[in-house]
Amino acid sequence: MTQEKKQEFTRRLSCCNRGELIVIMYDILFTYLDDGIEANENGDYQEFKRNAGLAQQVVRRLMDDLDFNYEIAGSLYAEYQFVNKLLAMAVCKNTSQNLQDTKRVLKNLYDAFVEASRQDTSEPLMGHAQQIVAGMTYHKGSLTETLQDSESSRGFLA
Repeated sequence: MTQEKKQEFTRRLSCCNRGELIVIMYDILFTYLDDGIEANENGDYQEFKRNAGLAQQVVRRLMDDLDFNYEIAGSLYAEYQFVNKLLAMAVCKNTSQNLQDTKRVLKNLYDAFVEASRQDTSEPLMGHAQQIVAGMTYHKGSLTETLQDSESSRGFLA
């Protein structure tokens, strides 16, 4: 994952609500899968294995966060278990086909979570986060980001 992607995910996480958090986790998962597929195509087994392992960590996190008070959690858990096995098989067989299958399996769930997040009007999970404003200023072709209210206290003193 590139540094730019990490910064993008960090920005999105700082202002997301519960529904958007799941979508961001799926986006991170898909990024790891894409990076693993690319590493396999380039013949870099260690990077392929690392990305598959990181994808498994995200899947395990999704499994751990399920609320079994809801009936659908059991179905999601079974699907995440299946995906976890696909990722393990990808490393054992050293093939990106299982990573592509994982993306295909999770695509419908991702679309459903995106739609659900659009309907979620809850407050952001992080309070007192700095607002980031991005815009074009004086430099042709470059994007400048500015932190709003960077002088104020965000709830803690050091």
